[in-house]
Amino acid sequence: MDDFWDFFWLLVWSFVFVAYLILLFQILTDLFRDRHLSGWLKAVWVIFLILFPFLTALVYLIARGGGMAERQMASMRAAKAETDQYIQQTAGHASPAHQIETAKALLDSGTITQAEFDQLKAKALAG
Repeated sequence: MDDFWDFFWLLVWSFVFVAYLILLFQILTDLFRDRHLSGWLKAVWVIFLILFPFLTALVYLIARGGGMAERQMASMRAAKAETDQYIQQTAGHASPAHQIETAKALLDSGTITQAEFDQLKAKALAG
């Protein structure tokens, strides 16, 4: 019976430790993402996180927890906008070889005629 409880408490404390590490990395990420906080204040927060980890994490969540969610959402929106912009830029700029290859596949499948293929090929080579 003793082995079961030892294992149980090992699992509980492992979960708590991993949750704390995730929280610590979230706090550090948020600290360095915040553009309004000076470098000195960031350094102070990091030093306190090293010296008094649990207390500092708790104080950080109380004092700056609301801003954490806002900065995370802003970061995600910016990443999505950059991805969408990249997709739009690359979608319209397929290489002429790729356009001709696609048109050839359409010709071979019988979807377009030889005249339409020639027209697509000329358009791809022109621009």
